[in-house]
Amino acid sequence: MATVKASITAEHVKEAYAALGSGSMDTIRKYWDAEMVWQVPGHNRLSGWYFGLDQFLAFMGRVGELSGNSFKMENIAGEVVVTGEYSADLTRNRGHRAGNDDKTMDIEVVHVLRWRDGKVIAGKGAIFGDGTTEYDQFWSSSPQVTAPTH
Repeated sequence: MATVKASITAEHVKEAYAALGSGSMDTIRKYWDAEMVWQVPGHNRLSGWYFGLDQFLAFMGRVGELSGNSFKMENIAGEVVVTGEYSADLTRNRGHRAGNDDKTMDIEVVHVLRWRDGKVIAGKGAIFGDGTTEYDQFWSSSPQVTAPTH
């Protein structure tokens, strides 16, 4: 089996996420390509494709707006998997809806990023099990999220 040499490192991936939170467009552009694409899973008002860095950042702004800036991603696997031009990280995504502290979300998500020349050129999230329904309900107009039954 051939060894695939990673063109990026786990630290580089973490720096890219930190850049998004920096508010500095110069820092963001260092890690996120202007022509990137991003796919959001589910069937809700945020689901779909975002083309280009401007649309992606607008999506991120909408997440902040709809969650009253409570939305947080916490790396829960401790490490980022990097192979060739791809990285994958596991996060716990939590928050509450703006104006409704009782409408909460707490899900696990895998983000897969594709890289070229040290920048993200494509990304997507994958949500598992009941988390998909919780995610869709969280971003819906419904006043509550129905807890999954086990």
